[in-house]
Amino acid sequence: MAIITSVPSPAAETRAARPGLLHEIRTFWQLFFVAAFDPYRPEQHYMRGPGPACRAKDPSAPVPPSH
Repeated sequence: MAIITSVPSPAAETRAARPGLLHEIRTFWQLFFVAAFDPYRPEQHYMRGPGPACRAKDPSAPVPPSH
């Protein structure tokens, strides 16, 4: 009785590696688009108008009341 063993061919190894490669490519592009088109804009949340340095440059600017 003969025993048949199979050795994976290089083509089979590349086919097995493709899903991992496709997953890595998909993950890269997902992270890229999240970083490139992130809707969070901190300047829309934290800008409170001109500060004291800007008022010091323009003497005609009104002085806000101090509390």
